[in-house]
Amino acid sequence: MIRRQFSRTAGTLLALVLAATGAVASVGTTASAAARTVYYDASRAGEFRTNFDQAATIWNSSVTNVRLVARTPGNITIYVDTGWPRAQTTSLGNGRVWMGTQAVDQGYDRTRIATHEIGHILGLPDNRTGLCTDLMSGSSAPVSCRNAKPSTAEASRVNSLFAGGRVTSAVDASYVWTGGDVAVPAAVSGLPG
Repeated sequence: MIRRQFSRTAGTLLALVLAATGAVASVGTTASAAARTVYYDASRAGEFRTNFDQAATIWNSSVTNVRLVARTPGNITIYVDTGWPRAQTTSLGNGRVWMGTQAVDQGYDRTRIATHEIGHILGLPDNRTGLCTDLMSGSSAPVSCRNAKPSTAEASRVNSLFAGGRVTSAVDASYVWTGGDVAVPAAVSGLPG
């Protein structure tokens, strides 16, 4: 009885603290963590803005522990250039994405690229399986691949990384979408460090 009362009181107190800091939690016999909000800034995405908005919608419909919301400034800043698409993470849910027009010019699907690159910021590495069903296979899948939805395993991994609203340690990794079967290290691609 005392434990149950303590648990309710602790849950209510936690909810009040989270509410005061802008976070949300449901109050009941236990407090449950809300999805972590990650803001993306597509103000520099030019003609690809709608592709990143679509990518955010895809991720939001595929995972429950993180929500992508458009805002300037954001945790994710999106740029456009003439190179290969790439992402540079600074920590889980934070970093920069470049929509490289080189891949678009070769016929790769814009929304698949945008969803894939955001996947890196959400903690997923390249997984060069060559399968269109694997979002993180990137350019190893055929140019004709239009699948922009993460696989069940990919969505599950993102949910796991963001479970309980926790923030894992800094990732600080760079990923480059390449035209071949070999990933290009960031130092070779000219990605800023």
